[in-house]
Amino acid sequence: MTPDDVTRLFTRSDGSFLCARWGRPIAPVVFGVEDAALSTIKGAIEAVAQLAGIEMAETDPELGANLMAFFFRDWAELLSVPDLDRLVPGLADLVARLEAEGANQYRIFRFDGAGAIRACFVFLRMDAAMSAQPAETLALGQAAMAALLWSDTAFCEASPLALLPDGRPVLRPEIALILRAAYDPVLPAAAADPSHALRLFARAAAG
Repeated sequence: MTPDDVTRLFTRSDGSFLCARWGRPIAPVVFGVEDAALSTIKGAIEAVAQLAGIEMAETDPELGANLMAFFFRDWAELLSVPDLDRLVPGLADLVARLEAEGANQYRIFRFDGAGAIRACFVFLRMDAAMSAQPAETLALGQAAMAALLWSDTAFCEASPLALLPDGRPVLRPEIALILRAAYDPVLPAAAADPSHALRLFARAAAG
């Protein structure tokens, strides 16, 4: 991975650069799955958090839960979730847009005064493509994409995951290194200057 590759991971489709990490412990909650899948999803979140050095918590003092993942079959189902429109302003318009685009996933991040992530909402419409993924693969990929503010195009062409010879999913080594580098306490929690990518690259290259 080159410095340009790292820069592209955080350069958004509008050309702006932004990298942000969690500024508080992650307190996850998952809706719309059975108990067996719930343990898989939470296990993936815990694995990614441990890799990056992010603390986990049972509750967030401000929000209760700050990483909320919703699994559903149709975008319209979100409109019937109690109080979700208060957490996600403009929910009806968002649902209409995602339906029109045929999207099967969407993430919304909220930030604190320092620009660090304070909350993330993960929406997954379980269409044929999503449903075909093994639960471990789906969970680990989503956990990785929620652990850091990546570009909206970062994983359009390549998944953040690789498969071991036995078929188990793992983070691609270069993605794991960048994720861990982004949580170096010496670095700022959020950065909008592309030079930040050089600092990430240097730390990732050092292992």
